[in-house]
Amino acid sequence: MCGTEKARVVKSSSSSAGLDHSETRENGTTLSSHSVINLDHGDPTMFEAYWQRMGDKCTVVIPGSQSLSYFSNMKNLCWFLEPELEESIKRVHHVVGNAVTKDHHVVVGTGSTQLFQAALYALSPSDALEPISVVCAIPYYSSYAAVTDFLRSGLYKWGGDAHAFDKDGAYIELITSPNNPDGNTRDAIVKRGGGKLVHDLAYYWPQFTPITKPADHDIMLFTVSKSTGHAGSRIGWALVKDKDVAKKMTKFIELNTIGVSKESQLRAAKVLGVIADSCQSCDTPDSDNVFEYGKLIMSERWNKLRDVVGQSDMFSLPEYAKEYCNFMGKFTESYPAFAWMKCNRNIEDCAELLRGQKIITRSGERFGADSKHVRVSMVSKDEEFNLFIERLLAIQETSNEYHI
Repeated sequence: MCGTEKARVVKSSSSSAGLDHSETRENGTTLSSHSVINLDHGDPTMFEAYWQRMGDKCTVVIPGSQSLSYFSNMKNLCWFLEPELEESIKRVHHVVGNAVTKDHHVVVGTGSTQLFQAALYALSPSDALEPISVVCAIPYYSSYAAVTDFLRSGLYKWGGDAHAFDKDGAYIELITSPNNPDGNTRDAIVKRGGGKLVHDLAYYWPQFTPITKPADHDIMLFTVSKSTGHAGSRIGWALVKDKDVAKKMTKFIELNTIGVSKESQLRAAKVLGVIADSCQSCDTPDSDNVFEYGKLIMSERWNKLRDVVGQSDMFSLPEYAKEYCNFMGKFTESYPAFAWMKCNRNIEDCAELLRGQKIITRSGERFGADSKHVRVSMVSKDEEFNLFIERLLAIQETSNEYHI
């Protein structure tokens, strides 16, 4: 595997950019000191500089005559899965060592959200008298409840906090590890007969957390949006042990969208292939890989945030123990994609406090927690993150001056 001692790392632009707020963004506007910073979404724009450095390595040319058919491989259980993507998925998991692909079926989806819905459909009993409960431990990903109940399905319904779940019989438990929003490693909570588990491993990549072992669960969800930063391609995949469950998930996607865009699949296949190549060429001058790049940026940003938060008792952050990362070849810390930040003292609504300083975050109430917590995206562009740090420092200095 590529370790930091061997690989040449692309330097983060934040190392030398300082707090320059005059950079022009993609839409032609400029982020000024008076701009609103939206850190509510986990939009992974921090990866843009890396892919600019990679140039044309991931360029895909698709002739007009290519990919006309609905079908990709009729011999495959997931008949709309492009063979190139399946190969790249298996290869990158082998190189990174974060998931077992042997004896698993690959199901591709339009992002992991569609695969989450497909998993609920596949795991729900068709002859039950009432919908099966879907649970997850607080704080849970804010979209789980909304997506589960959006269609008011007769098959499944949101059951809330896994810690408080006390019903007998079948249930579906969602395990997000590392967890969104707090970054912690998680295991199943309910652990009772009749339970069916879905492991959302969107953040189980070396830039965010130590890779301690290959995950080997019944259903594992991944996505390119968090692994490579290509959120706009809308490609996710599930590794599924049970053939019948994989068939039902495929059927859901067939009925929902009649498959998944081949153009997006081919682009994702190219990107994942380039990543795998870069991780296997550690001794060459061209050995930069997105995981090394991401780890560097995330560690820099978390160190900056901890330095600022540590200057007063106004805010607090979770602590993460060092673990041995098989990919990096050393003990490393977790640097989650989101900061689960808590407002202390007499502050009851942390999101409202930050909104007053033109910082948009996601309230802890959206995650089943309290309003003293907020989730802050750590994967935005440098200028947005640096302005966030500057404003957070100003909030603390003002509060100390007036003894808030």
